[in-house]
Amino acid sequence: MNDASDGLVGIVVVSHSDRLARGVVELAAQMAGDELALLPVGGAPDGSLGTDADRIATALREANRGRGVVVLADLGSAILATEAAIEMLEPELGDGIRISRGPVVEGAVVAAVQASVGEDLDAVLAAAEAARDLDKGVGR
Repeated sequence: MNDASDGLVGIVVVSHSDRLARGVVELAAQMAGDELALLPVGGAPDGSLGTDADRIATALREANRGRGVVVLADLGSAILATEAAIEMLEPELGDGIRISRGPVVEGAVVAAVQASVGEDLDAVLAAAEAARDLDKGVGR
């Protein structure tokens, strides 16, 4: 674990729906506290469903406090828009961004908890991706 005074890993939730992105961030924030940069980016600029690389790039810049950013995205095209946003960034910022292949809701919650206690970028990403195994065996 690193000293939290160095900043915390940021989390960005990208969804085709603004309400979905905000809801996931609201839930994750309940577990992580106020210190964490935890940002939603949802919907198209006109309020319809969709994604927007410019808005994602803005959120990535805002969430990066020097320790990197983990992105959780709801669908494949949200991942593509995030990849386009990363290409728009300065290389030193883009190099510190990781896109999780974990589930959006569970991944955001566990990633936010790990980030809030000062874990590094690799640990936060690993937690988000491991969240896909949280429900194995439930209901069997």
